Amino acid sequence: MISNELIIDAFERVKEIVHQATEELDIDELTYRPTHMANSIAWLIWHLSRIQDDHIADLTGEKQVWTTGWFEKFDLPFKETATGYGQTSDEVAAVQVSAELLCDYYDAVHDATIDYIKTLKEKDYKKIVDERWTPPVTLATRLISVIADDLQHAGQAAYVRGLL
Repeated sequence: MISNELIIDAFERVKEIVHQATEELDIDELTYRPTHMANSIAWLIWHLSRIQDDHIADLTGEKQVWTTGWFEKFDLPFKETATGYGQTSDEVAAVQVSAELLCDYYDAVHDATIDYIKTLKEKDYKKIVDERWTPPVTLATRLISVIADDLQHAGQAAYVRGLL
């Protein structure tokens, strides 16, 4: 199915950028912030992973990957439901984890995402998944929104890496 193939391809591109942006970086490099209000690579990758995890779990009705032991592994000073949305500069600075942990969590979210997409039929993409918006959000629109958000944040992480 062409829709599934395109959506999977887009998520694979995100995965590639995530890994390139974090590859062989230590904690100091992952937490580098060009200014005190900027986001670090660690926070950007954690945040895009959390948003994707949150949105895909909402679509599948399954538990978020985050709640299957990753919350404890990251040991961040946030509630388990935190996704990074609206966080302060101090909260951004609190995300201090290894590249390996970031990529392992992202990969687990990615795998859950791809597994879900492989189950979709063409007609599923037209299904309304969120009626809080005008017009209501379809499954296709929600997936494209997640991809767009992921690509923006992954690109920002790659940019910060370039500043290093």
